[in-house]
Amino acid sequence: MALISKTLSLVKPSPTISISTLANELKSNGRDIITLSAGEPDFDTPKNIKKAAIEAIQTGKTKYTAPDGMQILKTAIAKKFFVENQLQYNEQNISIGSGGKQIIYNALMATLDPGDEVLIPAPYWVSYPDMVILAKGQPKIIQTNISDKFKLTPQKLEQAISKKTKWLILNSPSNPTGAGYSLNELRELAYILEKYPHVFILTDEIYEHLSYEPFKFNSFATAAPSLFERTLTMNGVSKAYAMTGWRIGYAGGPTELISGMRKIQSQSTSNPCTISQWAAVEALNGPQDYIKNSLSIFKERRDLVVSKLNDCEGITCPLPDGAFYAYPSIDGCIGKTSKTGIKIINDEVFTKALLEETGVAVVFGAAFGGSPAFRVSYAESNEKLVSACDRIEQFCSKLQ
Repeated sequence: MALISKTLSLVKPSPTISISTLANELKSNGRDIITLSAGEPDFDTPKNIKKAAIEAIQTGKTKYTAPDGMQILKTAIAKKFFVENQLQYNEQNISIGSGGKQIIYNALMATLDPGDEVLIPAPYWVSYPDMVILAKGQPKIIQTNISDKFKLTPQKLEQAISKKTKWLILNSPSNPTGAGYSLNELRELAYILEKYPHVFILTDEIYEHLSYEPFKFNSFATAAPSLFERTLTMNGVSKAYAMTGWRIGYAGGPTELISGMRKIQSQSTSNPCTISQWAAVEALNGPQDYIKNSLSIFKERRDLVVSKLNDCEGITCPLPDGAFYAYPSIDGCIGKTSKTGIKIINDEVFTKALLEETGVAVVFGAAFGGSPAFRVSYAESNEKLVSACDRIEQFCSKLQ
């Protein structure tokens, strides 16, 4: 009898974590490595948030909370949704998990039966398909094109919907492409979804506050009020407040769904870290200057990286609307050979050769379901970004 389940055998390890681990190993062996594979801000968590966590420890606020989060944090989240997104959720319609990933996982586990389909536009965040598989669902990938700025079109959405469709996962701004949906684009998708009442929408808005003008972020449930009761709006504090390791994600959604997610969490992890919850209260209720300052820095980095990547032979890099990723196409590099004799047959080979020959670690596009391309995280200093892009340019110029 096999120890590991058949379901688990279908799940792949996270490519982003694997590449970052390899890069760190090479660093420890003395290699000059620039890692542009991690999906987290390089800034420190703001001092007022750290202070709130320390005060929670010192005043004994370290006990169990309700399985899906403290009432005071739910109140802060409800206020955030109302003030920033014009969405009205009661506290019983809010779930708090140990990161946004747990929120998505709980929602899928609570709703999917074997054979249920989940529509996932590609390129996608690497964990979506595997979480669907773990929940016994069937990921159904919808390919998008660089000509459509990597965004799902109403036509492709309608073509993909079947009687088995349970969810559409929509990520805006996107990881890995940085593409963001405008108000009109969201409404066009909503028009299609209104015709299919059996389809629910899971909208991943974790990069909401990393949106660059002239793009204006819009929450899906705000753009499509008729679908409010079929939408789970997921967000968190990890990206906006540089709190990736604090592990606090949250969502607002229909009562039945939130209740089901609460049941899953109560029998798995129970409550998120209490200290992190108090830190998140301060993040949401405290000063918001940090977001504006970090956004300005990220925009400068975005413009720098996109400009330099577009100077590389064989590379085309669209301008992202948000997040801190660029997703350049390497269509012009496929079929060529590197200076060490490596034939570039796909983007995975490209990124491996790039790491071996130049010391730059990026994530290959196939990991996100979109090839031939790679993802760059520009959550690094300008100095390292310039050096990395110069190395990529040299690598591309020597392809024969």
